[in-house]
Amino acid sequence: MTSIILYALALALSQIWLIPMLLKLNHLPYLLSNRDQVIEVSPMTERVHRAAINLQESMPAFLTICLLAIISSTDLVVLGTAWLLLRVIYLFCYSFGILYVRSLVWIGSVIVMVLMAVGLA
Repeated sequence: MTSIILYALALALSQIWLIPMLLKLNHLPYLLSNRDQVIEVSPMTERVHRAAINLQESMPAFLTICLLAIISSTDLVVLGTAWLLLRVIYLFCYSFGILYVRSLVWIGSVIVMVLMAVGLA
């Protein structure tokens, strides 16, 4: 379960910081500045940002469930892996504007997290 937590944190780091930075490399002077002015970014960059906000909303609950699973010696590795894969697919779908699949993947990730919580009971 520890590796799932580390992979989830790596996803958060790349989704919140690395991918947006790479998408803004053509604005390198802005990235090196105090960022006092707003720059225009691509629709993909905006979608990645919104997906990152969504991840930040669900990450605390996921990490809490994972830590409780470790403490209680409950095996939730398969469900944790499924949640992580669904979140990667969600990022891909959101980034490339795949509308309905994105929503289904998000619903799937919520269901998996609920199953993880039920597995703790």
